[in-house]
Amino acid sequence: MSIGEDRYQEIRDGVRAVCSQFPDEYHRSIDSQRAYPEEFVKALTDAGWLSAMIPEEYGGSGLGLAEASVIMEEVNRSGGNAGACHGQMYNMGTLLRHGSEEQKKRYLPAIARGDLRLQSMGVTEPTTGTDTTKIKTVAVKRGDRYVVNGQKVWISRVQHSDLMILLARTTPIQEVTKKSEGMSIFIVDIKHAMENGLTVRPIENMVNHETNELFFDELEIPADNLIGKEGMGFRYILDGLNAERTLIAAECIGDGYWFIDRAAKYAKERIVFDRPIGKNQGVQFPIAEAFIEIEAANLMRWKACDLFDAKMPCGSESNMAKYLAAKASWEAANVCLQTHGGFGFAAEYDIERKFRETRLYQVAPISTNLILSYTAEHILDMPRSF
Repeated sequence: MSIGEDRYQEIRDGVRAVCSQFPDEYHRSIDSQRAYPEEFVKALTDAGWLSAMIPEEYGGSGLGLAEASVIMEEVNRSGGNAGACHGQMYNMGTLLRHGSEEQKKRYLPAIARGDLRLQSMGVTEPTTGTDTTKIKTVAVKRGDRYVVNGQKVWISRVQHSDLMILLARTTPIQEVTKKSEGMSIFIVDIKHAMENGLTVRPIENMVNHETNELFFDELEIPADNLIGKEGMGFRYILDGLNAERTLIAAECIGDGYWFIDRAAKYAKERIVFDRPIGKNQGVQFPIAEAFIEIEAANLMRWKACDLFDAKMPCGSESNMAKYLAAKASWEAANVCLQTHGGFGFAAEYDIERKFRETRLYQVAPISTNLILSYTAEHILDMPRSF
């Protein structure tokens, strides 16, 4: 249930047709096995949904972030978890906007066909967290190659991706005018790298989410794999991060509608004291309130998408969309669990699984506190709080 759902209805119907082949039992089984939904991701790829943002000249559909966000929303709304495949969407923006023509021709058609996956982005480090400009992973140019040394953490889908976009410092921070300068981004062939200096260490976590620590020891990357100009990587990667936050917002909105649908249905059907529990205002009002918050977050999602697709600044809007949607989906999750009572904790109802999955987005990517500090400093012109 949502308002104005006819927008992009053709895309919604197409994604739902794929998702309908993978019922709750499939996702529940994948979660219990802590496995990767390989069949599900392949089905989305084969149907062309994961190449939506690749221009038609490279074999994709040439759609925008708005359409991509609908695809991710519908995956989560169907009971799935787009976290298994959303990296391909937002990583694509960085390559599309800043990659060379040769790089686009080399990678994009193969990604569109499903022969290659670009699912991973290596940014976060254990000693810097959200202070990205302080990253310690370095790439030093030696002849026609860059040699990479350092460490990354919480890097997702490395084991199920062929390519990764890697952020590394190419100029020491003490030698740049602005600390956001001197970082560069590279395309890394993961399988080749794992045989030549990259060590991948999986991190077991609360959610069935494939994420890892990465260790780089004298890894050589061809200079041709540099995206754009050396030293401009932080600026380039912001495009990808804005897309990432907006897509995460859409996924949270999909989660929110899933929780609301389940809660409202159960409240109408569950009979206690000879009446549906949803007849009580104490049950129905929290569900209604959660629905209102999801709808409000949805409006900011569309604003962020419209600005991104128009190639206009959208950092504030993408941050706020992610903040509102993550908060709203978490509230909807709590309401859904409370409505179901003890049954909400039973795996067969899928609520506890989705509850865990949507909780992640209060923390990452980009924590709610960092969004609040960004808003205070850059929009409200208040003093920096850290």
